[in-house]
Amino acid sequence: MYKQRAYPLFSACGLNCGLCPNFYAHTTGKFRCPGCAGEGFAQAHPSCGILSCCQRKSIEFCSECEEFPCGKYDGWGDSDSFITHRNVFSDIEKAKQVGMNAYIEEQKERIEILSELLNGYNDGRRKSFFCLAVNLLELQDIKDAMEKINTAVATETPLKEKAKAAVAAFMQIAAQKGVSLKKRK
Repeated sequence: MYKQRAYPLFSACGLNCGLCPNFYAHTTGKFRCPGCAGEGFAQAHPSCGILSCCQRKSIEFCSECEEFPCGKYDGWGDSDSFITHRNVFSDIEKAKQVGMNAYIEEQKERIEILSELLNGYNDGRRKSFFCLAVNLLELQDIKDAMEKINTAVATETPLKEKAKAAVAAFMQIAAQKGVSLKKRK
């Protein structure tokens, strides 16, 4: 049985669970995935070798281990699952540099923006795209995209057009920054 973590939206392995499409997949009115060792984690993810290892060593994050990165990370940067694995190492490094509290505050801001996108611009086909964009782009780039979207789109604009404008804004910024907004299989 896993011990519940203080902040389950930034996983022990370095994934940003709060930016994952599965975190936003509703079943019977509840989130399908509770994040990393959040309430109900054992039912959603009965076995996680990385989390088990961290909890055995009484550490919150793999990056706190002197063996990090160990063999459990072999091949991680090569493909994506539900959530992109591309920024794991850079996100862990950023959390170390700015401090975990500051990093978590930035993630909360990203989650708020993602929530705004999912509630106001998702035409039923954009959840994964928005999750990927908010995960991969720098926070200031995300804010710039939101400003552009909010300037270009009126409140009464049909949802399908809002979604199209949002995707175009993120794609333009991603192209300028050299970031691919497609999952790697």
